[in-house]
Amino acid sequence: MAHSTPAPPNPQPGATGSAAAAAATAASRPTLPWLALATIALGVSLVIMDATIVNVALPVVIRDLDLTASQAEWLNASYALVFAALLLTVGRIGDLRGRRLIFGLGMTIFMLSSILAGASQSGNALIAARVLQGVGAAMILPTTLSTMNALFTGAARAIAFAVYGSTIGGMAAVGPLVGGWLATDFSWRWAFWLNIPFGLLVLLGIVKALPETRDPSTDRHLDLVGALAIAVAMAGLVFALIEGATYGWWLQPSGSISPVPIVLAIGLVSLVAFFVRESRGRAQGKPTLIDLGLLRLPTLRYGNIAAAIVAFGEFGLMFALPLLLQGTLGYSALGAGWLLVSLAVGAFLASGITPQATRALGQRTVVRIGLALEAVGIAVLAATISLTIPGWLIATALFIYGVGVGMATAQLSSIIMSEVPPAQGGQASGMQSTIRQLGSALGVAVLGTLLVTSLGSGTEARLESSGMPSAVRTQVVEIVRGSAGAAIPSLAADPRTAPVAQAAREAMIDASRTTAWFAAAALLMGLLATLAIPNIPAPEAAERHT
Repeated sequence: MAHSTPAPPNPQPGATGSAAAAAATAASRPTLPWLALATIALGVSLVIMDATIVNVALPVVIRDLDLTASQAEWLNASYALVFAALLLTVGRIGDLRGRRLIFGLGMTIFMLSSILAGASQSGNALIAARVLQGVGAAMILPTTLSTMNALFTGAARAIAFAVYGSTIGGMAAVGPLVGGWLATDFSWRWAFWLNIPFGLLVLLGIVKALPETRDPSTDRHLDLVGALAIAVAMAGLVFALIEGATYGWWLQPSGSISPVPIVLAIGLVSLVAFFVRESRGRAQGKPTLIDLGLLRLPTLRYGNIAAAIVAFGEFGLMFALPLLLQGTLGYSALGAGWLLVSLAVGAFLASGITPQATRALGQRTVVRIGLALEAVGIAVLAATISLTIPGWLIATALFIYGVGVGMATAQLSSIIMSEVPPAQGGQASGMQSTIRQLGSALGVAVLGTLLVTSLGSGTEARLESSGMPSAVRTQVVEIVRGSAGAAIPSLAADPRTAPVAQAAREAMIDASRTTAWFAAAALLMGLLATLAIPNIPAPEAAERHT
């Protein structure tokens, strides 16, 4: 089956024509295609699960390692930050050197860093291990997506991307369940060590079932300066958003100048420099990290805008929700995980109906229905959050949300890659994954900051009328805010601080409601962004026109 997608306008020198790329792709068809897909899905599962597995176990980790609120945010944000910084570079390396090779190396690094994460004895050591995990994960995600884009066409493509999308959405929810189970019955450290046996299965699948694919171009140069520029840009932008509330946007609490505006300026300058360099390099026929001509493809351009907005809302919510369930509503880590698994059930259910829905309605419509369901699920949660909300109502809202995730994520990825030639799949998948991970990091930073700030101000407002001395009030509010609500159960257990815990619970409800409404609004904005995406024919129809 030849790949039917057109080449982007003005391909950079060294890129082959679509016919040559299709011939190279056909030569590397997997002899066991569904085993190859299972290998890809399992590898992606580990990466996505580790982006959220810490969420439910986070309160336990905070208490065990005595983490600050900033360190708690960095456990996930550092992982997402390294993801965003390296995806473009690794995607291009996969195109040039072989995607299967980079996938295997990335899984090896991911496994070794998981061992280090589980053995960490301090917050900083755990964050460092998460950074190394991000390096391995950044080598896995773009290579798996570009490999799928090269290997699957026609009806098989719709099924493959449905499995891929439900894996991403479902494992984002299974991660908290696994994390909660391990934190409750064993240790949060096994949330990382669990990657080892499954990682070995992925390595076996890579060797046995996954063919090698790459850009057949003879040009093997990598733009190292561009890679450095985009890494600095992503690091600067996300650092500023995460640490703005801690260090201050202009002045630190001590009155000294904050590093945040300086780092932010460095990030913005690096981002501009990256695009200038890539544009000039392309015009001069020099090797570039990405072919900016790909941005002329409307499916890739507008699809990525929608993906960034959606990731902002999704991952920001997944940071806040476990803190609400455990710190305020009294669920154990395992109980919170079981509630969140209803999201995974919805996502996996959607994978079964998405291929048929895509054939009947088209990819763009399926994405819109999915995003609308996500927004409805979060809106139901935001409207009904209270100290007495029943578990079945939370599970129902998350199930609706999960069905939407399974529908939207799968087809949005397929739309973004639909017009990209297989030879340039690594560039495009790296671009897509970078934008998604930047959106998720921004979501954790912005919505996490909103949650913590609202929690602190709400608790203080409720305690002002209690007659508590100002110095004591400031101290307990800082404990609540600094722990992101994880200290509430401990405060409730002591009769002397029980009134403080009650005030903090009420403040957490209000803060969670505000955060959920912001997440729902972000998803609606993502839905509006899909209006610019052109209609995509059904995969079978596209292949018949090859």
